[in-house]
This record gives sequence, structure tokens and C-alpha cells, in this order.
Amino acid sequence: MNGGTDLQPLKIKRKKRTIVLLWSLGVLGFLLVGGLIAADFYVERSLPVISGTISLNGLSHDVEVTKDDQGVPHLSAKSEKDLFIAQGYVQAQDRLFQMDLSRRQASGRLSEVIGEKTVERDKFFRTLGLRRAAEVSYTAYPDETKQILEWYAEGVNAYMDQAKEKGRLPVEFTLLGYKPEEWTPVDSLTIGKYMAFDLGGHWQGQAFRYWAMKNLPEEKAYDLFPSYPEDAPEILASVGDSGLDIEASFASSVIPPEYNGSNNWVVSGEKTANGKPLLADDPHLSLGTPSIWYQMHLNAPDLNVSGVIFAGIPGIILGHNEEIAWGVTNTGPDVQDLYVEKRNRKDPSLFLYDNNWEEATIIKEPIAVKGGEDIPYRVTITRHGPVISERASQSDDDGQVLSLRWTALDPSLELQAILNMNKAGNWEEFETALEDFHTPTQNFVFASNDGTIAYKANGKIPVRNKGDGLLPVPGWEPEYEWQGFIPFDELPVTVNPASGFIATANNKVIDDSYPYHISNHWAQPYRYMRIAQYLEQQDNLTIDDMKTLQMDKVNLHAAEFLPFLLEDLKVLELTAEQKEAVKLLEEWDYEDDKSRAAPLLFHSWMDTLSKDMFKKEIPDTMMDLFEGRQGIVDEMLRNAHKGEESNWFEPFGGYKAYLNGTLKKALKELEESYGTSMNDWKWGEYHKVYFEHPVSSASPLLKWFFNRKDPIPVGGSRVTVQAASYNNEGIVNHGGSWRFVIDTADMNEGYHIVGPGQAGHFKSEWYDNQIEAWVKGEYHSTHLNDEMEGMNKLVLKAE
Repeated sequence: MNGGTDLQPLKIKRKKRTIVLLWSLGVLGFLLVGGLIAADFYVERSLPVISGTISLNGLSHDVEVTKDDQGVPHLSAKSEKDLFIAQGYVQAQDRLFQMDLSRRQASGRLSEVIGEKTVERDKFFRTLGLRRAAEVSYTAYPDETKQILEWYAEGVNAYMDQAKEKGRLPVEFTLLGYKPEEWTPVDSLTIGKYMAFDLGGHWQGQAFRYWAMKNLPEEKAYDLFPSYPEDAPEILASVGDSGLDIEASFASSVIPPEYNGSNNWVVSGEKTANGKPLLADDPHLSLGTPSIWYQMHLNAPDLNVSGVIFAGIPGIILGHNEEIAWGVTNTGPDVQDLYVEKRNRKDPSLFLYDNNWEEATIIKEPIAVKGGEDIPYRVTITRHGPVISERASQSDDDGQVLSLRWTALDPSLELQAILNMNKAGNWEEFETALEDFHTPTQNFVFASNDGTIAYKANGKIPVRNKGDGLLPVPGWEPEYEWQGFIPFDELPVTVNPASGFIATANNKVIDDSYPYHISNHWAQPYRYMRIAQYLEQQDNLTIDDMKTLQMDKVNLHAAEFLPFLLEDLKVLELTAEQKEAVKLLEEWDYEDDKSRAAPLLFHSWMDTLSKDMFKKEIPDTMMDLFEGRQGIVDEMLRNAHKGEESNWFEPFGGYKAYLNGTLKKALKELEESYGTSMNDWKWGEYHKVYFEHPVSSASPLLKWFFNRKDPIPVGGSRVTVQAASYNNEGIVNHGGSWRFVIDTADMNEGYHIVGPGQAGHFKSEWYDNQIEAWVKGEYHSTHLNDEMEGMNKLVLKAE
């Protein structure tokens, strides 16, 4: 009994503790729910206002902004002034954080809001000087274009001021703890310069090949060139032993994705069902949230144009008006040269040129770092351009350094070209507008409702007196200076060809008779080959055929290589697993379908083939600079099949032994990930698309907010028309960032896909509503002239 009596107070205490704990948990739960409700309310209020009336200073007349069922804003204004003010306002409503991040990245100012993690990135962009180039370009624009940039900036700032005053800035600014600065015309031009950077120019390949010539046996190094380097011995002899440490110099460089490219084509009325031209365009760029593109329709007196633009820039860069349509792919010319510069050891501001010492320009670029002290930094600019090989050390002791000559660092007038393209009514007017589009060089295709189809590789492409863009050249020798640029009237052009169509896919666009050098690097030809194959084989083409072709998954890379690779493999003794794999590949129809096993096996094998060969001799930091690796390996495989075996196969026991070993390795890795039954393997289990928000990787909670949809299985690959390039984890992060087709018989209606959606706010219905459409190829139509009754209508009211 005494034991029972002693336990009673203990039970009472435990009960009280339980009640207190439950009450505490209840209070915490209430506070948590209350906090989530408050946070939800805070986030909700930053959603753009899309209906009703908003007063806007600066407008002369009211502007109507109607958003259709895909969130595409249709702006109707009575003057260009009002139109561009409204365009800036509406873009900022949907994409202000993206716009601010874009200008910061291009200007080298990310560390101010992110911290130490981005210091090296900022150093790289401060060195390149995209913003300095934008500032110089601004001074070259005519007054009327400067005025449009000012109007656009006025609209962006009007939205920012309202959002700051009412506490409605996008939540990303709150998470990073800062508010955006005033928008300026130079900000817009800087974003344009960044796109020229993103579409590349091959400097990294020159650096890699220079490293290869210094660190690998000559024959092995030559195998890594895109073509036989006839000038290499002479250039290397001129440069001498520079002592440059390429690996250390460029370890933290920002290299654009190699697969930045695109598809486009136009078909004449002779091959279409209704006798009018068709046009298709799908630029291949990085995929993320929000999309790199913002779709809009702009309407004012003498202007009615629809399409896409980079957030932060006025006008429409790709799309159509009531008479013409156009699209682009990247030409990829050699517009960058590295120069080895001899620095004066006594005075590091002097560099040798033509037996004289010339003084470089030294620019101080201190880098502000969130939570830390400013980092002193300087940029040295020679006659050729910024010195890009000394970011890490900032040392004055280097006897030689590398500077960069690049067309995008010159003054250029791309926005002028865009605004004139928007108003062009025929090919002659459109081509005239292209005279101001200098960088990046693009393959423009054109179609109009008068029946014309046309093509032009347009931009400033240097003419070299000596050197061919394969290796860095001696900066002190005048004979390596650029002699000018390919004349505008001599750039590659085609109008109404007899074939009835024109297509480009970053492939070689000239033949050996063309008198000027354009590039040493062209994309693998398989996308172009498939487009041409499809268009050649069919007549009576329709808009639906264009959509089908954009989503085509036929892999002509596999169609070329598998027959002879499997033939060469079969002469060896194969394991049971290898025999099963061979049978699987032989029965494949070469379509990169997400539900099939063969694409997974083929791409895994090819990735292993293109990487393992170099692992022992090329450091990871240099692999990042190894431009065109897959194409170079392809050529090695072709030659080896013909009996011309590269020395790179020797350490593996020869070409056929290398095939055998890499297939075994690929099979082992696939079995570990997907099981031993090949019948259960699926390309889509590995190959999945994911539109990542730049803030979402910071924590699981932010990932839940900004990227609620898991990666989705998708077909296609790097070499199919349905472009879907992927990282080492199989995540598709690069591909058709915007898909567009139009039938010029009805210039009122264009068909689009903008993955993942139009909006930048994660609570908007248009934030990620086009992801499934991107995967399945489901287009939405956008109209130039139709009344949109029942849609969301916002009136920006003149005060």
C-alpha cells in the first residue's frame, strides 16, 4: 500500500507535465500556423495587380494591359512613349527580381547581396567589362533610341517606387535582405551584352588548346583540335615559353553552356498546304524559373508586334508583326581572340607592341561583399582588351598575360536593330535593320505574307590577317591585329532558294568557296540533318507539321555511330550482359523516347566514351575549357573504325578494347542505378526536366516554395530536334527555352511555349503552368488583333 500511495503524486505530476506540454505544443502550433498565414498574406500582397486601375506618372494617355489565359500581357497604347513606359512597368511587375539579378550578374555585383560565394564570379565579369561596354554603347545610340530606353526605365522605376512604398516587392528581395536600386538605360544594355557573352565566342577553346600544346605530346594535342592546326608551330614559336599557368588562371572562369544553340527553319509556299510560308524557331538556352524569355504583345500607332524579349529590355527580339516573322539560331563565329601580352617588368602598366611600350588603362573595380569588407580589385586593359589571366593573383610580376579581344566589348547598337525589326514590313526593310545588329552573330530566318523566305548570318565577324582563332597569338606583333570585319553585303545570305526551305541548327552554314573565315567550331550536324530530312521528304506542310518537327526525337547521331560501333565490338568476346545490350541497341529505332531503355544505354555509353579517355591526362579544371569534346571524340571513333587509330586509345589496349571497357562500365553503372533487368530501364528515369529557381537551392523550405514540382521525365537529347541537354545527374537544364511557329497565311496568330511559364511570382497561376506543355509540346496561341473579352484587364491611368 505504501508503494501505491507513493506513486500517486508522481502520476499527478506526469499528468500536469503532459497537459503543459500539450498546451505548449498547441501554442507553438497556433503561432506556427499564424506565422504561415501572416507569411502567406505578406507574399500574396506582392502578386502583380492585373485588373482595375493604377495611376502612373509620365503617361500622356491611358494604356490598357490585358493578360490572356497564359499570362501574356497585351499592351495597347496611343503613343510609343506610353507603350515603352508601360512595357517597363509590366515587365517589372512580373520579373523584377530576375531583372535585378540579371543586371547584377552581368555587372559583377552579385556579392553585394549574396556574399563571398560569388566574389570570383564578380571578378570575372568586372574583368570582362560588359557594363563598361554597355556604357560606351549607350553614347553611340541616336537620341530617339536613348529616349525609348529612358521611357522603359521610367516604367520600371515607377513600379519599384510603388512596390517599395506599399511593401509589395517580390519576396526574394526580403529573403536576401536588400531593395533594388533605380533602373537605368545602361542596365538594359548590360543585360543585352550578357546575352552576347552567353552565346559564346570560343576563347576558352583557345586557352585549352594552348594548355594542351604545352602539357601533352604533340600528336595527342593535335587530336584535340577541331581541324589540323597548320599555324600552330609558328604561333607557338612566336609566343615562346610564356610561363602562363592556364589551369590556375582560368580555374574560376564562367563558361557558357556549350550546347547554347537553337533550331530554326522557314518553308516556302511551294511546300505548304495553303501556299504561304511557315516559320519555326526554338532557341536553346538554360532552362530555369522564371524563363529567360518574357512573352509580350506591343501595340501602338505604327507598331503591332508579338513575341519574346529578355526581361529588362524594351521591344520584341523574336516574333512577328502583321506582315513578317523571324527567328534566330546562334552562328557561333570566332569573334574572340586571346593575345599573349608582354608586360614591362619595371612598369607593369606598359605592354610591348611593335617594338614600343604602350601604356594600358588601369581601372579600379572594388567589389563590395555582403557581411564583409570591400575587396580591392583592378582591371588592366591593353590595346586588345582586358587582361583576363590574372584575376586570382592580381600580380604585377607576370612577364606575360592573356588579354581578350571580343566584338561584344566594342560599341554596338542591337536595340536600334530590334526596334527597326519590329516595324519592318518586308525583307528589304528587315535586312536594313540588321545592319545595326552586331553581336552576337545570329542566323536570322525570315518569312513574310508576301511569300518571301530568307536567311542571313548577321553580325560583326573579324577578318584576320594572320591566325585563325585556334590558339592565343602574340600581342606584340602587329600582323596579328584584326583587319576589320566581313562586309555586311558579303555575309552569308539566301533568299527564296530553289529547295523551298531554309534551316539552321548551329551547323556549318558555308562551303569551302566562301572567302572569309567564320568559325572552327560548328555544332554536331544531327539536328540540322533531321530537320532537312523531314522537310525534304514532305510537301503540303502545315503548322501542325512544324510543331511535330520541333518535338521530334529521332537521334541521327545514334543512327550514324551504332552500326559501326556494334560491328567493331562484336569481334571481341562479350559478356552475357554486353550481348543483351547489343541486341537492345540493334533493335532500337533511334528515337530518344523517355519510356525506352535503348536511349538510356546509348547516351550512357557515349558519355563514358567521351570522358574516360581523357581523365588521366586532362585535369577537371581544364575539361571545363575543353570545347567541342564530343565532336572531337566522334571524329576519333570514325577514324579508328577506318583503321586510323588515335594514340589516345593506346593506354586502354586500343580502340576496340576501349569500346568494350566503356560499355562494361556504362552497364555496371546503369545496373547499380536501375536494376539488372534492362527491360525495366527507361530514358526518362534519368533524363528529367527541372526548371530551377536561383534561390531554391539555399534550403529545402525555399525549394518547396519556389520549385514544388519534382523533375519530370522527358524525351529528346542533346542531338535531337527536341533539344534537351542535361547535367551529370541527368537533369535537363538546357533546351528549347521558347518554341514558336507561325503560318504567314494568318499573321494574326502565333503559337508559343514558354517553359515553365510567364510569371516570376511563385503564387501566380502562370508561374509553372507551362511545364507539362513544354514536355508534351502543347502550344498556346497568341493574337495580334482579336478582342479578348473576359480576360484580365488593367488600365495604367495617365495622371
